[in-house]
Amino acid sequence: MKCQHCEKPATFHITELIQPNGPVKVHLCEDHARIYLAQGSEESPPNALASLLAKQLKLEQTAEQLAKLDKKTCPVCGISFAEFRQAGRLGCAYDYECFKDDLEPLLVNIHGAKLHKGKRPNRTTGAPDRQHRLLQLRREMQDAIGKEKYERAAEIRDLIRRIDEGDPTVWDELGQ
Repeated sequence: MKCQHCEKPATFHITELIQPNGPVKVHLCEDHARIYLAQGSEESPPNALASLLAKQLKLEQTAEQLAKLDKKTCPVCGISFAEFRQAGRLGCAYDYECFKDDLEPLLVNIHGAKLHKGKRPNRTTGAPDRQHRLLQLRREMQDAIGKEKYERAAEIRDLIRRIDEGDPTVWDELGQ
């Protein structure tokens, strides 16, 4: 289907429910949708669909910005932003920290907020930065064992146990 104002393909199909006249269907290309939504938001009271579509248009990025973003990778699991965009799934909890600036607009667009509101699992593993620190401690412990520094490995093992048991004072000792 073509745009009602030009020969480009229509990518936005909007049905507005106007009470006296009945439903009005509009088929627009991206450029004309921007104009239509900008005019609609100024003339009428806030239209939920129009504002949602307008937000979506504002979130778009240039191909150059996207190419640069796609090269960004997580230091913990190694997933790239391009892999996330393709699969729609992140690789680990630390990805939320790693890709924070790029995920926030997407999360706000999908969920309407940045913070979770609702139920949480009974056994939580903690914040991503704490999980990352726990992974670092485990790697440190393995390195200490490899270098035959068993006392240091035992200290780290004890810290990890305290973390797993939920001791809140451990994070103060680690400076977090």
